[in-house]
Amino acid sequence: MSSENMLIRMEHISKSFPGVAALDDVPLELKSGEIHALLGENGAGKSTLIKVLTGVEERDGGSVLLEGVPIFPQSPQDAQKLGISTVYQEVNLCPNLSVAENIYIGREPKKRGSIDWKKINQDSRDLLKRFNLTIDVTKNLDFYSVAVQQMVAIARAVDISAKVLILDEPTSSLSSVEVEKLFEVMNMLKAQGMGILFVTHFLDQVYAVADTITVLRNGRYVGTYAAAELPKTQLVGKMLGKEYAELDLSSEKEELTGGELSLLEMKRACGPGTVSGVDLKIYRGEVLGISGLLGSGRSEIVRLIFGIDPLEQGEISLNGRKLAGKGPLPAIRRGVAFCPENRKTEGIIGDLSIRENIILALQAKKGMFKAISRAQAERVADKYIKLLDIKTPSQEQRAKNLSGGNQQKVILARWLATDPQLLMLDEPTRGIDVGTKAEIQKMIVGLAEQGMTVVFISSEIDEMLRCCSRMIVLRDKKKVGELSGKDIAESAVMSLIAGGVKNGEDQEAV
Repeated sequence: MSSENMLIRMEHISKSFPGVAALDDVPLELKSGEIHALLGENGAGKSTLIKVLTGVEERDGGSVLLEGVPIFPQSPQDAQKLGISTVYQEVNLCPNLSVAENIYIGREPKKRGSIDWKKINQDSRDLLKRFNLTIDVTKNLDFYSVAVQQMVAIARAVDISAKVLILDEPTSSLSSVEVEKLFEVMNMLKAQGMGILFVTHFLDQVYAVADTITVLRNGRYVGTYAAAELPKTQLVGKMLGKEYAELDLSSEKEELTGGELSLLEMKRACGPGTVSGVDLKIYRGEVLGISGLLGSGRSEIVRLIFGIDPLEQGEISLNGRKLAGKGPLPAIRRGVAFCPENRKTEGIIGDLSIRENIILALQAKKGMFKAISRAQAERVADKYIKLLDIKTPSQEQRAKNLSGGNQQKVILARWLATDPQLLMLDEPTRGIDVGTKAEIQKMIVGLAEQGMTVVFISSEIDEMLRCCSRMIVLRDKKKVGELSGKDIAESAVMSLIAGGVKNGEDQEAV
């Protein structure tokens, strides 16, 4: 690479934490006017490399040069002063302050010794116009959508730093239209000579916007490639360290049709403000997908089954016997397991060890008077750490120190340890890397092959098509259609969501 337009050059970067080498001799180069995607599985070292670059973590070895000059940032504030800003997936601004205050906090212009609010507000308007964003900058930040908040964060970062912008999973909470607007801004900044480091799990987005791709795996450098010259299947293979074909589900799914016997049945099920009059049968050994837009009632159905939300009307039966619906414990003891959508607030308990997290549901199933011994707990934890390939130096590692994908595996291990007959997964692959995602998808199909029944909810229709032997579609908290076999196709699902007719069901237009 020519050094004339080189912004960042990181060489031989190493960083270790107790029991694990997070980065081992890793390089990275970022040019001005370039969008550079940094990819890898959870635990590959992406976040640690960014933290080293921005002064959050001190490197153990190696060098970082900015426009050819060695730098040693000690904090994100140091990095910002040097011209390096980061915008994270979860916007790290102050929601209770105005948009203008967020943009200029810590660097407010003064007039006669006091903050010049008129200038702050006008400068904020002028800055946001560069991003085609016209909003009331005097309103609190939390008045606006996540997409607008993220654009404000980018605008602030650009105003502080005119050299390097790091976007860490910026699209996870955005709609497709909002993603397109973000890409327009990224290309605008690229044209102005900014170097952008783009971290994402969405490979289609990488190919839509990135010029260059760097891949890390297990804390090591795999390679840097021109995006236009690296086919997606080869990229996935480099991220996984194996051929993508090894994770192909087509042959397994062809054999997966589910049994004739129903395991669970819902009749006219209603919850307070959740779903309305849902009839549903779940068959043994199938992977049943529940699809629909956000707020359609997808999560509410499984929460009713698991007893988190009360059943207001109707009936739910498991193996022909009524399911109590008085909290999750009766469901757990009947062999029902549930991995919730938000693993951070409803799933993982960060301050407990991996071992303690894994045995939680099993202990609840056994009851408080049948305590699991330490030796048994260690055997169970060791079994599922190996089975799910949870990357950790020890089962005593605190769960909060794991990557997102490995936390998700711990939650799966928790429920698999209970030997459930019905496993319900709500967005089990959200926010995790393509490798772990493919592994979880393959595991879902494998569990169904072994006789377990799986309910699978995902916002990504393509992964549901990849895994599910049958799908139901919800709209406005009602079931509006059902697809199975060769009828399962993205166009059919989208038609039902939009208000089409399938299987002779009479549906109202949206």
